[in-house]
Amino acid sequence: MNISPFFRNLRSAYQAELEDLRSDSEGRDVMRQRLTQRRKELKFLLQMMELSPEMVAVILHQGFTFKSPAMMEHLLSLAPDEFPDWDSLSDAIQPAPWAHDLIQVIRKEPVGDWFLTVAAGLEYMHHKPATAPAHIHEPEEDADEDLEADMNPLDAEEESDARSREEAGADWMVEQGFDRKD
Repeated sequence: MNISPFFRNLRSAYQAELEDLRSDSEGRDVMRQRLTQRRKELKFLLQMMELSPEMVAVILHQGFTFKSPAMMEHLLSLAPDEFPDWDSLSDAIQPAPWAHDLIQVIRKEPVGDWFLTVAAGLEYMHHKPATAPAHIHEPEEDADEDLEADMNPLDAEEESDARSREEAGADWMVEQGFDRKD
């Protein structure tokens, strides 16, 4: 499967976001509670959809059933400006009943449909073993090396852009009063 540099760059950030939500400082699984809290903060998070989509996409974790793997794999090969309309993906993606209200709020935003496409792509990669990182719990340096090994030299600019977006998103979160992630 051919994954575009855009999705390749966001994949590890999305996985890291989910890992951050998974457990508390004592190692207890608190993902469900944290996702519920994030979903309640949707109006605030909408501001970050374009800048840091991976940070917002977690609110739709486990919110899609994928009916057409071929269409999803094609989607993952596209650049962000080539994404199909969200409505055209209705045959490939079935939202969970709890996600319908969130999706309607998101679709009202100027980049809402684009963001939903990104969120669905990230979630599809997360659940598809062939696209998931081999070792999610690797030290960060090893994960970066694996990601770089997957990329060809032409993708360096996209990687730089993704890191800039991630840093800008982190800076914005700090400005909003959140602690910076290590």
